[in-house]
Amino acid sequence: MSRLAERGAHFSGQRVLPAIRKIRDVDDLVASELHYVVFLDLHLGQVQALAKLMRQHGKKILLHADLIQGLKNDQYAAEFLCQQIRPDGLISTRADVLKTAKQHEVLAIQRLFLLDTIALETSFQLARKVEPDYIEVLPGVIPQYVDIVKQETGIPVIAGGLIKSSVEMEQILTAGAEAITTSRKELWSGAAPRTSF
Repeated sequence: MSRLAERGAHFSGQRVLPAIRKIRDVDDLVASELHYVVFLDLHLGQVQALAKLMRQHGKKILLHADLIQGLKNDQYAAEFLCQQIRPDGLISTRADVLKTAKQHEVLAIQRLFLLDTIALETSFQLARKVEPDYIEVLPGVIPQYVDIVKQETGIPVIAGGLIKSSVEMEQILTAGAEAITTSRKELWSGAAPRTSF
């Protein structure tokens, strides 16, 4: 396990990482006891204000660097995010973004898409090269791949995508995921930190 992942104690025991797609969902999270939040699909002009708001309420921000509109997904964009926005983590499929995050001691979370065997092997090669702090497996509704990815890479896994029920959520967590990411607000209620590991 990486130093940063170890220091983060797997998101302070938070098992569900709420993923924000709509700005109107921010109010629900500000008032919650949740610590970690994932931001998807933001416009560049929104990022600074949202990061400031979240920090004022003691939240830790995981930014999906590949989905920030108005910002090219490259090393320079990652530099900008790390230096100006200062998120707690960057999520990306790109090696240069993940390496930049690590250089700035920001959690590097590699997105891995379960498309086919070739895509899986390519993602494993990237993980060996970059050594991200976490790997996010998508779609998360294929729990047997949580263990496969963990065994192949030795890196803690989170899972997201197409998770629709608390039953699916429990299956994924039981399979060994440290947490799940979801934009489904009805699943956020299971997001409170655990008191023990």
